[in-house]
Amino acid sequence: MHALLYVLLKALTIYMWCLIGMAIMSWMLAFNVLNRGNPTVYRVFNFLERITEPVLTPIRRVIPPIGGIDISPVILILLITFLEQLIIDNTPYVVQ
Repeated sequence: MHALLYVLLKALTIYMWCLIGMAIMSWMLAFNVLNRGNPTVYRVFNFLERITEPVLTPIRRVIPPIGGIDISPVILILLITFLEQLIIDNTPYVVQ
């Protein structure tokens, strides 16, 4: 059981980093630092978008962009952090 919780914690951490990567890439695309016409950039952005958008869309329905700034990734990162801490606090001997 502890191994399963350890894998779950690591998966949540990886997903959180994917969210951060998606936010950074979207900013870089918005400011024309990256070009979506580049095949590698397109593939990475498409991958990150496909794994993050299904979770971010329900949050965006509840909390729309505030002043043109989308805060749904921040809210999801806070929820993931809360879930990780909940798992760690309620499970003895979980290695972080």
